[in-house]
Amino acid sequence: MQASQPLIVFDSFRFFSGSILRTRSFSRVLLLAFFFALAFTPFDAKSQAKPANQQTIPLTRILLIFDCSNSMFGLWESDSKYNIARRLVSKMVDSLDRQQNVELALRCYGHQKKYPPQDCDDTNLEVPFSKGNAWLIKAKLDKLKPSGTTPIALSLEACAKDFPDKNARNVVLLITDGKEECGGDPCAISAALQSKGITLRPFIVGVGQLDPAIRESFNCIGNYFDASTENSFNTVLNIIITQVLNATTAQVNLLDKSGKPSETDVAMTFYDQNTGQQKYNLIHTMNNRGVPDTLRPDPLSTYRLVVHTLPPVEKKDIKLISGKHNIIAVDAPQGFLKVQSGDGSFNKEIQCIIRRAGDSKTLDVMAIREMRKLITGKYDLEILTLPRTYVSGVDISQSHTTTVKFDEPGVVNFQTITNGITSILKEDAGQLVWVCNLSESDQQETIKLQPGNYKAVFRAKGVKETLFTIQTSFQVQPGTSQKVIIK
Repeated sequence: MQASQPLIVFDSFRFFSGSILRTRSFSRVLLLAFFFALAFTPFDAKSQAKPANQQTIPLTRILLIFDCSNSMFGLWESDSKYNIARRLVSKMVDSLDRQQNVELALRCYGHQKKYPPQDCDDTNLEVPFSKGNAWLIKAKLDKLKPSGTTPIALSLEACAKDFPDKNARNVVLLITDGKEECGGDPCAISAALQSKGITLRPFIVGVGQLDPAIRESFNCIGNYFDASTENSFNTVLNIIITQVLNATTAQVNLLDKSGKPSETDVAMTFYDQNTGQQKYNLIHTMNNRGVPDTLRPDPLSTYRLVVHTLPPVEKKDIKLISGKHNIIAVDAPQGFLKVQSGDGSFNKEIQCIIRRAGDSKTLDVMAIREMRKLITGKYDLEILTLPRTYVSGVDISQSHTTTVKFDEPGVVNFQTITNGITSILKEDAGQLVWVCNLSESDQQETIKLQPGNYKAVFRAKGVKETLFTIQTSFQVQPGTSQKVIIK
């Protein structure tokens, strides 16, 4: 992504075992920046006409959810938590206001009713989305005074309706001291928002030394940073802002058996793992230097990558480091399969079914004399000759072409004295195996049979007695043509 990516503000939260403590005293401030990112723009062929390295910078809408509850009056070093957070947000919105393709909005809670009594519906969108509205957000924050309670869960749920549409990259930044008075579980909120297409990827900054159990409670949410002073907080803030604003790049290494990224020229799809939405459809490419080409994906999503080899391979839980070059390594060693028979000209239309060894599911169907690139391993083949030819345990090895040969069929022209029922049976180790039936309405038919000894068993269509069955034996040689008259 380009430098128009969102800045991040951090909330103050206190958790125990994944739940927000409802105590009204809180000596340490946690600044927790929830940002929920979604590339809402639907994937289509038009968007893919542009090279991956030249994708248009999407519109980014950043919704600030600001805690204006009475607990924000609490002191933290040089000033109240509210004033420190307000000043940081003011600097942030000034910076974001100058960014290309960024729109801002402000939602507040705990600012309309005094506490007590507790009003858990106290949340409101104060400044809607628009361009160049930083001054409105700063003016609103200067005017508001912390007074009420802290309905964090309700505010997060309400924010889904604050965005004008889904044709943007939608981000939520929650700034709070973490005093959830109405009951809120960030993990549950994250799951609910993800089901609506919003992915939770937070940065968490803990001011002061936190109990390990509290730190552990953040594992379901995101990345944790310590900041014991205002100065260290500013340092951490700058680090995270740098990560988010810098371009994030990635390359997909399709590894061969030696662990080298030599495989290429195959389609691959990036899915948002939480929503299942297609994000990017690309052909893996080696650049002019002979290394995997550089991509610029949105770093805010967790991805599932499917590489459309045969069979496909996938990699889950891909989380990109913002502002860095990321290597995505996928094991995809491949070799080649070729199936052919003799050098005759009869076999161009014969098909071959490819299955993983021991698996009944069809992986692919290929024509004889074609070449198929397959993930290394063992495969079972069913060649659609008459009768079928089965080859088990075909080994495909790295960068090697495995050629499977079968006997050239022979061409047999069958003629019957009248219309009737004709079954073709093949002799196999003293047993007769059904191969096919001829047409009941035609007295002449040509088919291709594999070499071997056969019997044609015939009975005229109008005959009502079994004893009038006629049996004709014949032999098929590879690559030959013959006529068999059944009479």
